[in-house]
Amino acid sequence: MESDHIDIRGRIRAHTARQLTIARLGAPDDWQAELRHALAAHREPATIFAGSDLRLFLQSFAVFFTATMMFLI
Repeated sequence: MESDHIDIRGRIRAHTARQLTIARLGAPDDWQAELRHALAAHREPATIFAGSDLRLFLQSFAVFFTATMMFLI
């Protein structure tokens, strides 16, 4: 029964090598600077109430306030 098993480790290694080659060919020449720029852009501090966040907060507060007033009346 052991002959029925297929050893796919070699196929996986070959596939990994192909994927690595494709990734290297598709990477920009100055990939480290690109990565630093992308990380810096990702780390930019976001404001607490940016755009739709403020609107969502105000709507949520209005619903909560209305529900509280209805309960207290």
